[in-house]
Amino acid sequence: MSDIARRRLGRTGVAVTGMGFGGAPLGELFERVGEADAQATLQAAWDAGVRYFDTAPFYGYGKSEHRIGGFLRERPRKEFVLSTKVGRVLRATRDLDRFDRGMWVGGLPFEVAFDYSYDGIMRSYEDSLQRLGLSSVDLLLIHDLDHLFHVTEERVSAYVAQLLTSGWRALDELRDSGQIKGVGAGINRLGAIPRFLDHVDLDFFIVAMPYTLLDQKVLDVEFPRCAERGVGVVIGAVFASGILATGPVEGARYAYAPASAEVLEKTRRIEAVCRRHNVPLPAAALQFPLAHPVVAAVIPGGFKPGHVQSNARLFRHPIPAGLWADLKAEGLLREDAPTP
Repeated sequence: MSDIARRRLGRTGVAVTGMGFGGAPLGELFERVGEADAQATLQAAWDAGVRYFDTAPFYGYGKSEHRIGGFLRERPRKEFVLSTKVGRVLRATRDLDRFDRGMWVGGLPFEVAFDYSYDGIMRSYEDSLQRLGLSSVDLLLIHDLDHLFHVTEERVSAYVAQLLTSGWRALDELRDSGQIKGVGAGINRLGAIPRFLDHVDLDFFIVAMPYTLLDQKVLDVEFPRCAERGVGVVIGAVFASGILATGPVEGARYAYAPASAEVLEKTRRIEAVCRRHNVPLPAAALQFPLAHPVVAAVIPGGFKPGHVQSNARLFRHPIPAGLWADLKAEGLLREDAPTP
């Protein structure tokens, strides 16, 4: 095992490994994953020194939590940090023939309902413990309370009101009682971070898209607000959902959809700079976000041992300062973006 340095996550008091493991692929997001592959992938992460694991009820409608819990409950509890999420409640489907798997290729036959109320959050938390087979999680996040899933401002506002008038009390109780060590929010879109910070006392965020080599808009408002409050950040989609891992190839995905011509071209230019410095594009993508002082970890996923082993090598790949300077000189990276 090669140790991965731990970094303090915001106001949680928890130290997470700088590279963690994101559990969405084990919910069978893009491909079906056999149980042996899932467990071997988690073992590869552990062997690489990963000690921070993130999952959610939504990932494969419970499948990711079952798999990650099955692995971690055989490890010493004090050695790892685990986060999961609330905001959706799972219920067994009554019609398998018509069951809609949504964005998941596989997963389990459970239907999801958004619920940010006190009872919904408490049920989600207890159900997660049952699926994980663990008596505790370290960190709990409000999941997807933004426009990516709720689309309209009317729906977002309604669920925010439900959280503020009901659900937040549950999270406050869990944190105050010591059952969890920190409360966060998992977000996908710009604008969600200030909205949360204006209303609730969060400790950290998992940011799924808006801070990668391809996009640094959070430097304008979101990250400065986090820095002011001592709120930490974990980067959840460090490869921008695919293209920064695969490169600008046919079928490359960006933001969970086929990449546009503009994104493909920008990625080609970034990759060309990386090649001049003998640095793989995904190595630059993995290491870039960690230079920002509010960012504690990146959590790439994987569904085969080789994915995790490759990420561990890329995470440690030497990158000369000239690469970052060239990206900024060519207008491919913001001048104010902190770099390693």
